Formats: sequence, structure tokens, C-alpha cells
Amino acid sequence: MLRKVSALAALGLALLTAQPALSAAHPEHPHNVKWGFEGPFGRFDKAQLQRGYKVYREVCASCHAMSLVSFRNLGQKGGPFFDEKYPNPNDNPYVKALAKDIQVNDIDTETGDTIQRPATSADRFPSPFPNEYAARASNGGAYPPDLSVIAKARSGGPQYIYSLLVGYEKPPAGLTVPPGQHYNPFMPGDVSAFYKGDHSHVPKGGFLAMPPPLGADKVTFDDGTKSTVHQQAMDVTAFLTWAAEPKMEERKQFGFAAMIYLLILTVLLWFSYRRIWRNVAH
Repeated sequence: MLRKVSALAALGLALLTAQPALSAAHPEHPHNVKWGFEGPFGRFDKAQLQRGYKVYREVCASCHAMSLVSFRNLGQKGGPFFDEKYPNPNDNPYVKALAKDIQVNDIDTETGDTIQRPATSADRFPSPFPNEYAARASNGGAYPPDLSVIAKARSGGPQYIYSLLVGYEKPPAGLTVPPGQHYNPFMPGDVSAFYKGDHSHVPKGGFLAMPPPLGADKVTFDDGTKSTVHQQAMDVTAFLTWAAEPKMEERKQFGFAAMIYLLILTVLLWFSYRRIWRNVAH
């Protein structure tokens, strides 16, 4: 009898101590956005990728690096600035011009000093900070993630990125946002420790150090597209998705061709089987 009482007491204590964990919130489910690059026949919109690059360069690049992407990638087949006249992206004059506008670190071969020079198409996108410590010091202790493969690294991919960019909102009543942080219902996290209300209804989402990065007309699009927060978020998300998988269109084309080949092979094998074994009793 004593063992049963002890077991019940332990179970009750476990349930009580587990209650805060059970009440922990989860992020809102990302918006169900339809993308032109989705599906087996999806393709990237070249104009959208160009707008997305401009949003990244003028907004995101001030904090976030894309260390796995080179300027010449922009001119490769499937890229935002691909030109059939320049199969070698290093020869693409537009890509060269884009790179030349950016300063990158280099070494003076005569003095050994660190210098800056205009980038070339062979250079990777430069980091906005010299090291992680400088990045954290400039962002209240938070380290801005590299965006090279962010669309693959985050659960939800493009849906999550878009939802996070447009999802900033006023914190619910009873939720105290720590200094230097910003509430976003699509950010994974647990805000229960900062919530003064009913813990059975903890607000969804979490905090992040990045303030709302986008704003109406913050970027002027060269093609005349209206620069709303929604449009900027759509375009930069498409660009980040391309950066994470620049060979997506080629992969899909190869897969489609492989499926046709396998279908034809299956038909040939079936007829061969019928011809070889037609006079054999089974």
C-alpha cells in the first residue's frame, strides 16, 4: 500500500513539474504560399530572382553573409542574370558590374597589408563583419545566420522564411518583450517565461534580435514592380531558395528525362518478355 501511495505521489509531482513544459508554445504554422518553383515542373522566375537579389543586397547583406555564393553564380544557367551569350558566367558583363560595386578584402602582395578592392565575378559574397565577435557586438549578442542555404536549413523552407519576414506584430497583452528583442509568432521559441497571462494559452512564437527588415518602398525595383512588404518578402525568399539549390531546374529536367527513359525501357522489356516467352507454358 505504501508503495502505491509513493508511486502516485511521484506521478503527481512529475505532472506538476512537467506543466510548464506542456504549456510551452509553438510557432504559428507558416503561410501556405504558392511558389512558381514548386512541383516537378516548377521554374524560377528570372525577374523575381533579380528583384530578390536587390532586396538581399540592399537590406539583408548589411547583417547576413552568403559565404557559399560567388558573384559568378548569378550568371550561371538558371541564375538571376544568366545570359545565353555568355555561357561562362565570368564573362557576363552585368555580373562583372554587380561585383565591381562591392568592396572585398584582399592582401597587398608588396606590403602584406589588408586592403580592399572591387570584387570580381570569382569572389564570394563578402561578409558584413570581419568575425563572429564583431557580428554579435553589432547585433546585441545575436549572431546573424549565413543565408547561403537557409531555405534548406530551416523547417518549412520558403514558407517559413516568407512568414517570418511578414509576420512581425505587436506582442499580445501580458507578454513582455525583452530589450533588444522582437516578437514574431512564426519564430520558434518559448515565451512562457515572459507571459503574465493564463499559461494554458501561451502566445505562439518567439523572440528574435532582428527588427522588421522590410518596409514599403524600402527597395526600388528596376522593373517597376510595386515595392510592398509582401513583394519584397516573396522576391527575397525566391532568391534565397535559388541560392540554396541553384541547380534545381537542371535536376528537375534530368529527373523528367530519366522518368521518360524508364517508361520506354519498361515498355520495351514488357514486349521483349512477351516475345521470348510467348510459346512457353507457365
